[in-house]
Amino acid sequence: MRYSLIALVCTALWSAGAGAQPLPQRPPDTLVPEQYLSAVNTDDSITWRLWAPSAKAVDVVTGATPDRYVAHPMTKDERGIWRFTSEPLAPSLYEYFFNVDGFRSIDTGNSLPKPQRQVNTSLILVPGSLLDTRQVPHGEIHTLTWHSEVLKRERQLAVWVPPGAADAADPLPVLYFYHGFGDTALSAVTQGRIPQIMDNLLAEGKIVPMLVVIPDTETDISDAIPETFAPASRRETFYPRNAQAADRELTQEIMPRIAQRYRVRSEAGGQALAGLSQGGYQALVSGMRHLDRFAWLGIFSGVTTETVPDFRVTAQLKKPAAINRQLRLFALAAGDEDIITGRDMTGLQALLEQQKIRHEWHSYAGLGHEMDVWRPAYIAFVRQLFKPSDASDAR
Repeated sequence: MRYSLIALVCTALWSAGAGAQPLPQRPPDTLVPEQYLSAVNTDDSITWRLWAPSAKAVDVVTGATPDRYVAHPMTKDERGIWRFTSEPLAPSLYEYFFNVDGFRSIDTGNSLPKPQRQVNTSLILVPGSLLDTRQVPHGEIHTLTWHSEVLKRERQLAVWVPPGAADAADPLPVLYFYHGFGDTALSAVTQGRIPQIMDNLLAEGKIVPMLVVIPDTETDISDAIPETFAPASRRETFYPRNAQAADRELTQEIMPRIAQRYRVRSEAGGQALAGLSQGGYQALVSGMRHLDRFAWLGIFSGVTTETVPDFRVTAQLKKPAAINRQLRLFALAAGDEDIITGRDMTGLQALLEQQKIRHEWHSYAGLGHEMDVWRPAYIAFVRQLFKPSDASDAR
């Protein structure tokens, strides 16, 4: 009897708490789902929709970073459906979220949220580019999981394996690619569209078959957990600590594991390293610290030693002859309106010019810290990888 009374009281308290606010309603059964779901139209415009009958105001917000956000006010019809239709858009994968009475929400009717450590945006594809899933031979995405002795935790990475890899006559070259801050390896797969890009470029004969290994840039070691650092202090402490740990993981665990799991090349000419944003810093740190292991290096909108010093990188950049002898490609790319890492990139580019270190510099006009820079930069980079120096490849 005593336990029944306690259970009754707890149930009453729970019911009272749960009843403090009505549960959200479902769309009525009379509504066809496509009437309240976002969609791409035949003219390549996008109509964003949200069923929110109780909302006072709803905007769809596009753009990758706060300085690039554009809020588009939506209008509500008599059924409680909010909508906004864009002008026809260029083929691309667009990032957005809803502002519902001041609350930031993903598009709950969209099956493509952006994978992140904190999921807060959705993605929608306007077709017509290398980002499409086409009817071509497809590679595979492998997920490798292991216990890291370096980081003292379980780790995962993604590997794009080209079609026909199992029957390849020769060992495959490898690109190691690091994603940006706050993202995950799945961000590079889903938003970066690495599988689609690689499938399509390979089908067009514009790249050589290779593995693409996508580690998690964030190591989550005890003194470098991203969520424990205010944005203003990341450059001072978080980036250096994380980069050192990720460098050990790359050289001591990831590269040996890939060599054990796949038939790959191990000489510098068969190994490339690249990354974007925070991943660009990782590529710079590991690429310069282990210059003998890579012949191809790509830094896309990266944090650099312009704002996050690393004495080993600084020392290596004072050896232009060694870098020019070793690197067959040193590619830099950034948007010319990037207020997040623009100074990092222009500072690094100026230093390379001063030191007479051979490099490519791609500045994307009118763009900031965003995928519209990184995907084209990635495409331009992989099209040059692992080819003879006299191979022609019009971009």
